[in-house]
Amino acid sequence: MLGPVVNALVIVVCSLIGCFLIRGIPGRIEEQVRKAIGLAIVFVGIRGAFENQNALLLVASVIAGAIIGELVDLDGRMHRLGLWVERRFVRPDRAAPSGTGRERSFSKGFVSASILFCSGSMAIVGSLRSGLQGNHELLFTKSILDGFISLIFGATMGIGAAFSALPVLVYQGGIALAAMAVGRYLSEDMIREMSAVGSLIIAGIGFNFLDLKEIKVANLIPAIFIPLIWLAVAGG
Repeated sequence: MLGPVVNALVIVVCSLIGCFLIRGIPGRIEEQVRKAIGLAIVFVGIRGAFENQNALLLVASVIAGAIIGELVDLDGRMHRLGLWVERRFVRPDRAAPSGTGRERSFSKGFVSASILFCSGSMAIVGSLRSGLQGNHELLFTKSILDGFISLIFGATMGIGAAFSALPVLVYQGGIALAAMAVGRYLSEDMIREMSAVGSLIIAGIGFNFLDLKEIKVANLIPAIFIPLIWLAVAGG
C-alpha cells in the first residue's frame, strides 16, 4: 500500500498548496493554463490509447461502458458524492450555497481530478506492480505528475481537488490488494486493453478542459472493465 498512500498524500499536499498559496490567478492566465493542461491531457490520453491492439474491442468497450454508465448515472452520483464530501468535511463558513458556481466548482474539481488520477495505464499497472511485486516506482512517478496537476487544480478549482485523494487511495489501494490475490490470473492483454480504454477516457477530460461540448467522462468508467470481462470469456 506504500505506493497508493504516497500518491494520495502528494495529491492532498499539492492541491492544498495550489488552493491556499497559489490561488487568485488572474482569469486570463487561469483560462490559458486550463487550456494548456487540456491539450496536455488530450495528448497523454490519446498516446495511451494507441497502446491498444484491438480497435474493435476498444470501440465496443467505450460504447458499452457509456450505456452502462448512463443507466447507472455514475457522473451524477460522483457529483453528488462531491457535494456530500463538501458538506461533510468543509467548514460551514467555507461551504458555498446550493446552486452556486463555487459549489459546482468543488464537485467538478473533485470528479475531474478523481477520474484523471484513477484512469489510465499508470494507475492500473502501477497498482498491480505494487501489489504483485512490491515495486512502487511507477506509482512514485505518477505521484510527481499528479502533484503538478494538483497544484493547478487546487488553484483553479479549489479544495475539491484535494478530496480526490480519497477515491485515488481506495481505487489504487483496492487494485494493489486485489492483485495480491487475483493478479496472476490477469494476462498482459487484459492489462493493456484496460489501460488503453482508460487512457481514451482521460482524453475526454482534456476536451472538457478546452471548453468544448462537455463529456460526462464519469459515465465512461465502466468501459475500462469491459476488456477484462471480454478477454476472460474469450480466453484471452
